[in-house]
Amino acid sequence: MRVLATAGHVDHGKSALVRALTGMEPDRYEEERRRGLTLDLGFVWTRTAPDGEYLAFVDVPGHEKFVATMLAGAGPVPAVLFVVAADQGWQPQSQEHLVILDALGVRHAVLAVTRSDLADPEPVRADAVRRLAGTSLGTVPSVAVSAVTGAGLDGLRAELARLARTLPEPPADADVRLWLDRAFTVRGHGTVVTGTLGAGTLRVGDRLVASDGTTALRVRALQCLQQERTAVSGVARVAVNVHGPLDGALRRGDVLLTPDRWLLTDLADVRVGGEGTGDLPRTLRLHLGTAAVPVTVRPLGEDTARLTLSRRLPLRVGDRAVLREPGGGRPPCAATVLDVRPPPLERRGAGRARAAELAALTGRPDGAAELRRRGLVRRSELLAMGVPAPTAPVTGDWLADPAHWARLRERLAAEVERYAEQHPMEPGLPAEAARRLLGLPDRTLVDALARTPGATGLLGKEGRLYVPARARPALPPPLRAAVDAVREELEKTPFRAPEADRLAELGLHRKALAAAVRAGALLRVTEGVVLLPGADTEAAAVLRGLPQPFTLSEARRALGTTRRVAVPLLELLDARGHTERIDDQHRRCRPGTTGGA
Repeated sequence: MRVLATAGHVDHGKSALVRALTGMEPDRYEEERRRGLTLDLGFVWTRTAPDGEYLAFVDVPGHEKFVATMLAGAGPVPAVLFVVAADQGWQPQSQEHLVILDALGVRHAVLAVTRSDLADPEPVRADAVRRLAGTSLGTVPSVAVSAVTGAGLDGLRAELARLARTLPEPPADADVRLWLDRAFTVRGHGTVVTGTLGAGTLRVGDRLVASDGTTALRVRALQCLQQERTAVSGVARVAVNVHGPLDGALRRGDVLLTPDRWLLTDLADVRVGGEGTGDLPRTLRLHLGTAAVPVTVRPLGEDTARLTLSRRLPLRVGDRAVLREPGGGRPPCAATVLDVRPPPLERRGAGRARAAELAALTGRPDGAAELRRRGLVRRSELLAMGVPAPTAPVTGDWLADPAHWARLRERLAAEVERYAEQHPMEPGLPAEAARRLLGLPDRTLVDALARTPGATGLLGKEGRLYVPARARPALPPPLRAAVDAVREELEKTPFRAPEADRLAELGLHRKALAAAVRAGALLRVTEGVVLLPGADTEAAAVLRGLPQPFTLSEARRALGTTRRVAVPLLELLDARGHTERIDDQHRRCRPGTTGGA
């Protein structure tokens, strides 16, 4: 299927022309037919040949009061049938519709000069072709027609068929963003919505989310051109029967989305075409798809501005929208989305700096450039912005600009070195502290940096980072002397740990003992109980010489120690696999282990 919108001044014969082309009535309301004036969007279709593809038309109103409705019809559509009447020529709404199409970046069109039976169409055709050529539409084919006599209709059908063949095929696997132009209730079926599916595929059973980003809906049924379908790919006119917890009715301007693939935002930086941003009113209306949302405009550069939207929309980099003053007091202008996650502008001069940054942006999605600007970003968020991921994640879902990642690695190494110098008794920088120092959003990034080839910091035990040369604490002389005194006593009675008052006498408080343990000078059995390194394996060797199983009392006597030491030492041996409990009173050495294991 190919989908076109009509465009042109009021009463230039748009509806009569599509009626003649399709044999269908585009005006849905009796008032429209009675007044001969299109008030709302109409939808009709035909085939380019008996066995050819379908060509659907979104017929839009031409009256100046209904420009917002025209925008809702033309916004999601990739091509246009532009209509100018031979007996009236170019008119104000012809111009406004052309400006809107240019702002939307529409590039495919056919010009139809209607009522050619009432006046010479050639001057009007030449004038219209010239005007269209100066816009995104470029030079377009043109046909003089009469919906009354049928003159030129075959030629117009041939041009429309040629246009259909040249329209690009949208990706069938794209994320769905279906802008709604109608919503109504069908008895026995519930809510039905219609819209132009620009890309992607809808299937019966699919899960979608509504405009709020949280309401989950299920596709119960699909129709395309009044035919039941199990799947429809864009571009296509679709009617979707949805089921879900709809607290409020869906309406024109709402959107259905592929879950977890879109960013809803109420803040965007854009490039404005048509006039300088300094001349724009502070409040305008942003038209995108079928949505029309009030926005506050903050000029940044000569052609760039920040828009604050009154409600969140699923925007992507490169989206083309229209900024228009309600009531049409000034010509509409184009807005190209540059950034859907812009930084805050809080410091003095931030606006000027942001304007300079935006000046270099093209509005075309560029993954490498986006990653350079952001340094770090989640892959899923980048894709949701409409920007392809330029590289593989460094960890999890996180992408990193290579240069930024290298700088972070250098900073991490420097911070680990600095911490080791400032804390010689506790040289390992906690990984969470490293995350805060580097301003990283996720702790896993610290671990990934430490594992990166070339990183001088290494991830040590218990979530700390060490410089390899300083992985053990450097004990100051007084502490070293106190530890040596303890070691000398333990060499005589290896399982009689010093009492608390003896440790206090030597100045071995809790922090000092922890440093000695980290330095490998002592073995921590439990809080306040230390032995020589290797005492656990020596104890296991002694216990293996006992009749198995043995009691706590038997183990205490064999080791020549006190209950204060024996209880936590046996628990340590259990934890390290040397011994095991067999009941409340007895333990045994594990089979297959040796004391020196």
